[in-house]
Amino acid sequence: MATRSLVVKVTAGADAPERCSQAFTVAATAAASGISVSLWLTGEASWFALPGRAETFTLPHAAPLPDLLAAVLEAGTVTLCTQCAARRQITADAVIPGIRIAGSTTFVEEITADGAQALVY
Repeated sequence: MATRSLVVKVTAGADAPERCSQAFTVAATAAASGISVSLWLTGEASWFALPGRAETFTLPHAAPLPDLLAAVLEAGTVTLCTQCAARRQITADAVIPGIRIAGSTTFVEEITADGAQALVY
């Protein structure tokens, strides 16, 4: 039997706070329930790979983004899109410890693995 896994790709940041928060909430909830989770930061969500950026995000009645990010980092993986990082001049040495930078090959491998489900926000 295949291991259940969830790949969540978040493209929205402060520009679309509800979509952003939903993606982080789903990823953290899945991680807390024991599902293997991979959270991908792309587009405007790329900024949350940098220290202190999640702390600037606010959305009434939503769980704090730093807490959600920490939960996923503890129980799953967080990846910053290679191209998104390059467009924003974000380097591997600048991101929060534990966040990796990877590209579409890795993303496709994750979403096509047995038992994988993918969500895009």
